[in-house]
Amino acid sequence: MVSEEDLQAVLDELHRLRSRVPQLTGALAAGVDGLVVAHDTPGVDPEGLSALTAAALGVAVRVTDATGHGGFRELLVRGERGYVATYAAGRTAVLTLLAQDRVNVGRLHLEGRRAGARVGELLDAAEATAQAVRRPPATTPARARSTRTPRAGTARTTTDS
Repeated sequence: MVSEEDLQAVLDELHRLRSRVPQLTGALAAGVDGLVVAHDTPGVDPEGLSALTAAALGVAVRVTDATGHGGFRELLVRGERGYVATYAAGRTAVLTLLAQDRVNVGRLHLEGRRAGARVGELLDAAEATAQAVRRPPATTPARARSTRTPRAGTARTTTDS
């Protein structure tokens, strides 16, 4: 579970990204399962976009696997009126950006990759913290006491003084 502070940090990163790339019309962080983590997507249904991103991600992962090109990093879709770019964001999330058709695609990739890495760091750290809270603390087992009788010549005796 991601804390409110972590969610706010992700949302702040999305806002900063949109200010660095004025041609962005939306930004969404989502789990690879299609659930919205945080969004800044005016005029676009974030749940629907997140679900579609998960579906596209599934296809993109299969394509990279089938071609032997390694793990998923990014996906770019160009439509008549703009771009949809999806970037890996840590182990369990993706960052999807919506951009106008006049965006500098090189700048989109540069900023999208940086933001994806930052969002991934935030969410991976939040997940690690959540797992640590759920996991009981590791305990060192008490030294097992032997039930065997000592061998001849190894028994210790104590004397009361």
